[in-house]
Amino acid sequence: MPTLEWIGKDKVVKVPYRVLEKQYTYNAEASENMIIRGDNLEALKAMLPRYEGKIKCIYIDPPYNTGNEGWVYNDNVNDPRIRKWLGDVVGREGEDLSRHDKWLCMMYPRLKLLQRLLAEDGVIFISIDDNELFNLKSICDEIFGGSCFVATVSWQRTYSTRNDSKGIVSEVEYILVYGKRPGWNPNKLPRTDSMNAKYKNPDNDPLGDWRSDNAYAPGAATHQGMVYAIQHPFTGKLLYPSNGSCWRYQQDEMLAIMCGWCKYELRDLNDVHERAVICGVPDDEVRQGVKAIVLAESLEISKKKAVAVLKRGQWPRFFFSKGGRGSIARKTYLGNVGGTPPTNLWQYADVGHTDEAAKILRAIFDGKAAFDTPKPPRLIERILQIAGDTDTLILDSFAGSGTTAHAVLNMNKADGGHRRFILVEMMDYAESITAKRVKRVIGGYGEGKNAVGGTGGDFTFYDLGPILLLPNGNLNEDVGAEKIREYVYFMETKTAIEPDKEDEPYYLGVHMDSAYYFYYRKECLPA
Repeated sequence: MPTLEWIGKDKVVKVPYRVLEKQYTYNAEASENMIIRGDNLEALKAMLPRYEGKIKCIYIDPPYNTGNEGWVYNDNVNDPRIRKWLGDVVGREGEDLSRHDKWLCMMYPRLKLLQRLLAEDGVIFISIDDNELFNLKSICDEIFGGSCFVATVSWQRTYSTRNDSKGIVSEVEYILVYGKRPGWNPNKLPRTDSMNAKYKNPDNDPLGDWRSDNAYAPGAATHQGMVYAIQHPFTGKLLYPSNGSCWRYQQDEMLAIMCGWCKYELRDLNDVHERAVICGVPDDEVRQGVKAIVLAESLEISKKKAVAVLKRGQWPRFFFSKGGRGSIARKTYLGNVGGTPPTNLWQYADVGHTDEAAKILRAIFDGKAAFDTPKPPRLIERILQIAGDTDTLILDSFAGSGTTAHAVLNMNKADGGHRRFILVEMMDYAESITAKRVKRVIGGYGEGKNAVGGTGGDFTFYDLGPILLLPNGNLNEDVGAEKIREYVYFMETKTAIEPDKEDEPYYLGVHMDSAYYFYYRKECLPA
């Protein structure tokens, strides 16, 4: 498979293992929801002992590398070719000729860790625009595998274009979707009223509303026993499937259905040529002995009975369109349809737009524009609708203003679910914007008629703590024994540590029929 190369790819990044230090829990004594302040590369590494292979859904909204964001490349890459990058604000094309290399060096190791965190049935959604779309697709194909690619979703991010816009106006951004394994399938979406409006019940069918559907199915050549004539009870005409098609059900079932109109029987019409044409094979290769479903009584008697059924209502599953004058059609019942599959076009009417997102954020922060490029909560809610259930854990390692947590809390309030979130934000506003927004969503915000009731919920706020292993390879004595034990067990087994046993203080757990113990007492270390 072709791969993408750039300056620094072979040097990114040996990530130190840091511990997570709890700062406080909001609105509860303990919480499974997490907000982590710190470099998301190190935060993702710190999450591995507890969450590797366990996260069902990941959404990230990384820098788009537009030249207007001012994002900082500051990973610890020990390579002379890119040491000069570190700490630099990434600028516009022309001002910063290495900006795409920096962006790829920033994204590559983070995506590698995110892939490890995904559950076997998990999926990742990545927001992006034109600037890095194709670079992102290339490295995702390499990391996740081209066979795990699901879709490139186009999100209609704006509902109007400016009159002074020039060139081809950009109305969409993109969301790349990859599964952990090939063949990932989304949940279906709830049906809308406009979709259901197509279903009626003109014959008072006790099975409920239905719509007219095709009576044929593809595959005539491989289902030749389902290619035959059915005689029309109103006109007497012989009706065949269209070329290349067959009837949808086996002949015995079709015969039983048609007898709901009048009396039918099977009869050999010696119509080998007609059936061969439909099957697309020579006459001598078509299946022999396939009989037709024909009227068992005269056309006059058959029509009289069929007209009576037409007037009575409650027509059979296969019926004759145009008041009995048309061809055979099939009923598809609303109750059997279920939801609707998501498409790769997400319109603003369904998932929100950028102005909606900005308006929500201003309402939360008392009219202030607290963040430049927020996403609407409805966009993340759509992701959770198709990628999870009421107990899904979602990770957002470019948390920004905290939209992902907002969406999770909204959905839990609406359906009583127990979805959980993990947010990671490295910027200073992790507390002043990200966590503050989540607090206000939990408790409610706004005043008067614009007041929005609280969703309820909770979270625990963490900072990235010290590194666990010192440069000389020794354990950092300043890290607590609990974190050291967790790390050691993970490195040995790639699984989470078991709960402590009061009578076995050095016990870690059992993995593949082996019990693991770790003896560590700080006060016993040699001077």
